[in-house]
Amino acid sequence: MSKLASIAFAALLACTVTPAVSQQLTYSWPANVGPLNPHLYAPNQMFAQASVYEPLVKYQVDGTMAPWLATAWTISEDGRTYDFTLRPDVSFSDGTPFNAAAVKANFDAILANRSRHDWLDLTRQIARTEVIGPLAFRLVLKAPHAPTLKELSLPRPFRFVSPAAMREGGTTAGGIREPSGTGPWRLVETRLGISDTFAANPTYWGGKPAFERLVVKVIPDPNTRAIALQTGEVDLVHGAAGQIPSEAFLRLRDQTPAFSAAVSTPLATRVLALNSARFPTDDRAVRLAINQAVDKDTLVRTVLDGLEPRADFLFAPTVPDADVGLAPHGFDRAAADRLLTEAGWVRGADGIRGKGGRPLSVELDFISTNAQQKAIAEVIQADLARVGIAVRLVGEEESSILGRQKDGRFGMIFGETWGPPYDPASFVSAMRAPSHADYQAQRGLPDKAEIDGAITAALSATDPTERKRLYARILTALHEAAVYLPISHAVAIEVHRSTITGVSFGATLNEIPFAAMRPAAPGAGR
Repeated sequence: MSKLASIAFAALLACTVTPAVSQQLTYSWPANVGPLNPHLYAPNQMFAQASVYEPLVKYQVDGTMAPWLATAWTISEDGRTYDFTLRPDVSFSDGTPFNAAAVKANFDAILANRSRHDWLDLTRQIARTEVIGPLAFRLVLKAPHAPTLKELSLPRPFRFVSPAAMREGGTTAGGIREPSGTGPWRLVETRLGISDTFAANPTYWGGKPAFERLVVKVIPDPNTRAIALQTGEVDLVHGAAGQIPSEAFLRLRDQTPAFSAAVSTPLATRVLALNSARFPTDDRAVRLAINQAVDKDTLVRTVLDGLEPRADFLFAPTVPDADVGLAPHGFDRAAADRLLTEAGWVRGADGIRGKGGRPLSVELDFISTNAQQKAIAEVIQADLARVGIAVRLVGEEESSILGRQKDGRFGMIFGETWGPPYDPASFVSAMRAPSHADYQAQRGLPDKAEIDGAITAALSATDPTERKRLYARILTALHEAAVYLPISHAVAIEVHRSTITGVSFGATLNEIPFAAMRPAAPGAGR
């Protein structure tokens, strides 16, 4: 936070506004939520998709799978056939019944564009779907696929829109007529650049939300969002750290009785992907030196205010199948210097190294509206300059950064693992899809084909010991190639005004339990 913004924010702490109890819950997000097609990606925002559409099974905080739109399921002995019993008396928000025919219609629409979803291995493995009764649905796979239930629980694409909302071309060719799901909320208004409004679904099978309306205000700047929270323009911030500056979060948590705040357990890993197919990060010595030259402890303490623990590996050791006994590269600036010198990178008069007439200069791309990414990038730029690596910072809007991730136009680029239930299976599955930054970053590795083969084998392995062995092979190869710079383990934060209660974290980073929130008793927090 700038000094001026910090002074303004501190002044606002002394003049907190407490609005009256309302049937409207107001949240904020950097952009509009999009058309909310459950079977498509950007610009659709995942937290909003997950508020409107629901899965067959739901991932729980303890890592187990719970019944949701399916009340029960069985798996055949060969691991290929899943039979689901669907929940009775459920309808979409447009009144269309939810049944096995609706489930099959959605699967058919998704699989009609299978290539768009090929980052998710389940879409490759589905052989056919069948309606075996009004509330009985069968999913048949080509081969056993261990993460099937977890991948069915994801916010997209295996969620269900009303068949009446589908166009003749399905859900992707012509889009959808309206975002009609079975969830607790329905989108009723979008004002571009201003807000999106959701109304409580009065026929929701799980019980109508306590708030009548959920208004999501478009506030791109984290400092402005913090001030909006302080003045009562919004009721809460909730999501990945960086929704508001960490300084503002700590002030509200520690000094302001009108607010409550919390930090989740670690959910994902914040990383930089280093492009192995582009100069100069195509040199393993450069990638390894980058890992050794960044002082992550200082970065976490100063930029992240200690909210996120330091990360040494792509996945935390607590992630299933990810504790494979790797040794951290560690912070060692002298070792990074020696490594670059031994690899032939010579310092010039300006302190920047070069080889063969080409400077050791790397582009680092980040989302320009993400103040946290910008601050981290500046620290990394300074750390790498100390070992003779020049870093060019390029801040662009989110759509441009996504474009760079897809086509490999980056030297270093921000990314995160996806947290539960994606990690590790769904995340490593996507490493084989060219449209993902991980594929582009790994494309120059000489053993890329072998890594992809091990991923394919791990996803179909039903024996836990064999699956663990394959993940060890994958993660060891990526770690030794130094194709990632792990920074910290990402957490979610929430800060809410004391005028609301029932605020908690979801089981995943992308689901916010708005439906569990309710107005507090009159006078709370005054």
